Amino acid sequence: MSGNFIWYELLTSDTQAAEAFYSHVVGWGAEDSANSPVKYTLLTVDKAPVAGLMSAKDAKVEGVPPMWSGYIMVDDVADYVERVKEAGGKVHTDIVEIPGVGTFAVVADPLGAPFQLFKPSKQAPDNYPALFTTGTIGWHELVSGDADKAFTFYSTLFGWTKGEAMDMGPMGTYQIFNVDGQMYGGMMTSTDAADVKLWRFYFIVDNIDAAVARIKEKGGQVTTEPMAVPGDAWIIEGRDPQGAYFALTGPRK
Repeated sequence: MSGNFIWYELLTSDTQAAEAFYSHVVGWGAEDSANSPVKYTLLTVDKAPVAGLMSAKDAKVEGVPPMWSGYIMVDDVADYVERVKEAGGKVHTDIVEIPGVGTFAVVADPLGAPFQLFKPSKQAPDNYPALFTTGTIGWHELVSGDADKAFTFYSTLFGWTKGEAMDMGPMGTYQIFNVDGQMYGGMMTSTDAADVKLWRFYFIVDNIDAAVARIKEKGGQVTTEPMAVPGDAWIIEGRDPQGAYFALTGPRK
């Protein structure tokens, strides 16, 4: 649906190590994409692709640190590129068409957080996993230098609306946002220079404590210890062995 994140992608310095790490931690399967002109790995849940990974070298962006990014579905990439410019965002690449896959462009919001505009060339497969299935993406979170300004940008482009605003004490306000009337993610302002201002995607796991152990087994870092959130769920944030930030959500058993 237009205005939703439709794909998630890891740009990394070591694709084999990243594949092994996330397969172990999240439980994803992995297979090579038949449609990509360069090596591109599909990360799967019950053989249905939910995310992908590729090397910075193959993407011709060497020097960009390992990172996760998201593709937001639109009905006209060229039109939305202009809208991004008008709303104060930046455009990082020309529009690219991948035959049989779709058209995309890499852009950023006014605070610098990157994302991709994407128009798929075909409908999503019928076998996509149900919401909240282990291995799918359960939450979308933006850490920004100015969450109010960022929200204005995204709401102008995609029609996102404000949900509950949660007082996080010294951390400020956590603004939940809705897509099509459903809670979809949150935005928060951080003035800490050490905080990387990016979209963070929460991958659903079956057991948060077991996942923490798996992260450590594979050489990743847990940067925030398990924290309870509404809905009887727990979250953690971490960095994979190549340095990319990620987050997990799941029950504590």
